[in-house]
Amino acid sequence: MAVAKLRLDLFSFRGNVRVLHLTWFAFFLSFVVWFNHAPLLAAIRDSLSLSDQQVKTLLILNVALTIPARIVVGMLVDKLGPRRTYAILLISSGFLCFFFALAQSYPMLALGRFLLGFTGAGFVIGVRMIGEWFPAKQVGLAEGIYAGWGNFGAAAGAMVLPTLALAFGGEHGWRYAIALTGAAILVYAFVYYASVRDAPEGSTYFRPNKSGGLEVTSKGDLLLYVLMNIPLFAALAVLVWKLATLDLLTFAIAAVIDGLLAALFCYQVYHIFKVNAGIFVRPVPELYRYKFRQVAILNLAYMVTFGSELAVVSMLPLFIMDTFHASQVAAGLLAAPFSLIVVFARPCGGLLSDRVGRKKTLLMVLAGLTLGYLLLSQMSSSWPLPLAVGALVGCGLFVHFGTGAVFAMVPLIQRRLTGQIAGMTGAYGNVGGVAFLTVLSFASPQVFFLAIAGTALVVLAAIGFLEEPKGAMAEILPDGTVQLIEVE
Repeated sequence: MAVAKLRLDLFSFRGNVRVLHLTWFAFFLSFVVWFNHAPLLAAIRDSLSLSDQQVKTLLILNVALTIPARIVVGMLVDKLGPRRTYAILLISSGFLCFFFALAQSYPMLALGRFLLGFTGAGFVIGVRMIGEWFPAKQVGLAEGIYAGWGNFGAAAGAMVLPTLALAFGGEHGWRYAIALTGAAILVYAFVYYASVRDAPEGSTYFRPNKSGGLEVTSKGDLLLYVLMNIPLFAALAVLVWKLATLDLLTFAIAAVIDGLLAALFCYQVYHIFKVNAGIFVRPVPELYRYKFRQVAILNLAYMVTFGSELAVVSMLPLFIMDTFHASQVAAGLLAAPFSLIVVFARPCGGLLSDRVGRKKTLLMVLAGLTLGYLLLSQMSSSWPLPLAVGALVGCGLFVHFGTGAVFAMVPLIQRRLTGQIAGMTGAYGNVGGVAFLTVLSFASPQVFFLAIAGTALVVLAAIGFLEEPKGAMAEILPDGTVQLIEVE
């Protein structure tokens, strides 16, 4: 393939680039909505006379549902297609915004925030859409642009929404600002549905043979798949425990919820075995096999990259305030570059994967990330401020390179299962955020950074077992014939 054909003309609005622009903007709006409460928390607190504990609970509730939601949405996108799934999610998010904006009591506010956690699963849908429209040599860059530019929605909301609330004025200004984001995402749902297709004309959109769980192709992979589901439920149990320790749930109610989570895990395992019962009868032909080990390693890589991003963004301003005795405004400005560089760093991670190789890029990135967090663990008030900011930006670059590199490989494992694989990998990012923030709740920031570095080192070793995608993956057309899809 000629190099010219591999270039993306991002100023074009035709073909697959048009789909890329429409899809990253859908993700951008979903991120605006998912975090539209964050810059308005002070106004929300004052309007409804919330306590500090109630405000902290809103933050927890906003991410709680995203872990199972990404799994569910991954199944839906593989079954229904990204066009319909994204439209449904955007419409639902719009009405949930209205519900949250109209809340007159804390329970109504908390319920609205909890349900809006589902909006965070929108990321998974676009991963499948971009994977359908771009070839293997471009998919890393395209996925990086989709995720990086879409992620900027949270920062854009933080910059714009307080001004909008002020422009509306009064104690209900925050309600109008949040409702406006709901109206915007509602309108765009119809624009998106009318403007895209699930796959290029003449291409087949492959769907899973069964629903209810990810299809695996060997008994060993089945066992590994079951084991990899445990941290997803454990992270939810940790969130329940956090609510109980804040006295927002009684320990009796927390125990009941934990029991329900255990029952759901057993139910999930039952469905996993049901979907994959065929592997106990006859082996899957070699042509149709894929290694679930690839999925598991990517899950862990995203846990330490995106998971550490979520955790660090949550604690960084306060860490800078306490360490360097900076004002709240100054701390926010000094912490901002860590997350803002995602706009170009995540696409660069995808581009490196396309050009240098998926495995090699992940090895380099995880090595840099490990060293970056080791360096941050040594940060103290004796450091010159420019050096501290430089270390944060350097570490942030490797974090965002890593998130781009992970999803440069996700669409190249098994096409018909891309949504479910992306859903599970995305959910592991949230698991990482919960795990690292839990460490922070018991230890100093220095130990927190060391914990991330240690985890990254373990994942770096695991990446040694990752296999570079080669040749082609096989999918079966509706008429029974086999189609080979290039992965390099």
